[in-house]
Amino acid sequence: MLRQFLVVARLEHLSRAAGELRIAQPSLSRTIARLEAELGTPLFDRAGRLRLNDAGRVFRAHVERSLGELEAGRRAVAETVGEGFGTVRLASETFLALTGPLAAFKRAHSSIEIELYQMPVEEMARRLRAQEVDLCVASQPIPADDLELETVRLLDEPVVLAVPLGHPLAGRGSVGIDELADEPFITTHQGHWLRRLLERLFAGRGLVPRIVCEGDEPGAIQALISAGLGIGLNPAFARRLAEPVPVAWADIDSPDCRRTLTLVRPASGHLSAAARLMRDGIAGWDWNGGGAPG
Repeated sequence: MLRQFLVVARLEHLSRAAGELRIAQPSLSRTIARLEAELGTPLFDRAGRLRLNDAGRVFRAHVERSLGELEAGRRAVAETVGEGFGTVRLASETFLALTGPLAAFKRAHSSIEIELYQMPVEEMARRLRAQEVDLCVASQPIPADDLELETVRLLDEPVVLAVPLGHPLAGRGSVGIDELADEPFITTHQGHWLRRLLERLFAGRGLVPRIVCEGDEPGAIQALISAGLGIGLNPAFARRLAEPVPVAWADIDSPDCRRTLTLVRPASGHLSAAARLMRDGIAGWDWNGGGAPG
């Protein structure tokens, strides 16, 4: 019942939730109604489309934590009897920056199974609260005010401008935001750290970036820029690609044009032996010595 409630709360749509849960919608409706009757209050507003109400949001947070503790207990018991040591669950906005440390970890601990989840930071907050992932790597703060997080800064680096070869800005040492007001930008979808940084930099000048392409593959941005479709921001890591895409680079004349890559886990709760090994491996990686852009 509680897991079904969480799916309905996440999707705010009964038929889609029923489809994901692979149960009949009338059965799911009765389950939610029975839960609301037990609690003595509605958990959803039903005027128009289904919406989680204030009581539902409070209840959801408690359910996520409770089920998370049960899952943590199950994993702790499995580890105690020797059945759960070999799995670690890692979430990130993109895994391009993690290919180096993950490869090194797998070489050192070949028996440990790694589960990878790509997701925005808002979903990371939910997964950490429910203890559905062990570790997260993010380039922006994870919005989990009700959850105390332990963080390790992995990398702090400038974010630079990439332009096609032959572009009027090619060869410049640095470029001001005002000079980019009319340029076509290739960037990520809303919510990704790179998109939020671009919009924040422009908003500070009272401008809105002209976006001609947005996607969920940060690694493709540089190739599209090289093809002459626009310009874009890239982390400085991008310059150290093993096979660099031909673009011209310029610094952005703003001290705020940076990104901080952070390893995050809940400050309390059980961390499996496998997760501790991965935490130490990622934290100990030579982030300034090589890798791929994220």
